[in-house]
Amino acid sequence: MPLDRSHIVRSYEHELDHLRSLMAKMGQQVEEQVGLAVITIEDHDEQAAHKAVELDPGVDAIEREVEGLAIRLLALRSPMGGDLREIVAALKITGDLERIGDYAASIARKAVKASLEGGNISLSGLLSMGKLVKENFHRTVDALTLMDPDLAVEVWHSDKGVDEYYTTLFRELVTYMMEDPRNIRPCTQLLFIAKNFERIGDHATNVAERVYYAVTGENLPTERPKGGKKEA
Repeated sequence: MPLDRSHIVRSYEHELDHLRSLMAKMGQQVEEQVGLAVITIEDHDEQAAHKAVELDPGVDAIEREVEGLAIRLLALRSPMGGDLREIVAALKITGDLERIGDYAASIARKAVKASLEGGNISLSGLLSMGKLVKENFHRTVDALTLMDPDLAVEVWHSDKGVDEYYTTLFRELVTYMMEDPRNIRPCTQLLFIAKNFERIGDHATNVAERVYYAVTGENLPTERPKGGKKEA
């Protein structure tokens, strides 16, 4: 019986489409976690914090499914060109998304534990930073879902603003701690939260870089606009 190559091609395309849908689903779930983390800070909402943490196992499950499917495609389908770049990028992007989800859950947990209400510590800077990170990550998920290199470049450039927020917040919170030792504990928690937002920004930029490479076959500059080192 002759080999039905049209069936093989259809099956391969179906698997690629499934990989893309899994990546989009993972991105959307992690985006929800980031949004819930911001809500936790803004509204002191413990339910939002619990939901952010509860979403984490589902994100991890999608990561494992993507990895399994990507390895299957590499082993059995011998992809080439853009398909190969996209599959390899998927393996790396899932790691970044999983870390972003972890950071968002950590922010939610710390925001609940920290004394965020009352006192003389302003949360406006931290909240503004969180909203910027959330906005940037929304664009990251759009770039990933649409495989849009132009949108990926926008995300790449936007990380500079997140780093500037972090630097300002660090100085502000250290000043609070120097003025009153009673501020040391809550400010330390807030510093951890700010650092986690900064790391979300870095991993979002990683995703943008990998989307850009998958689509164009070219790398964005090694040095990011902030001029700092990136984490793989």
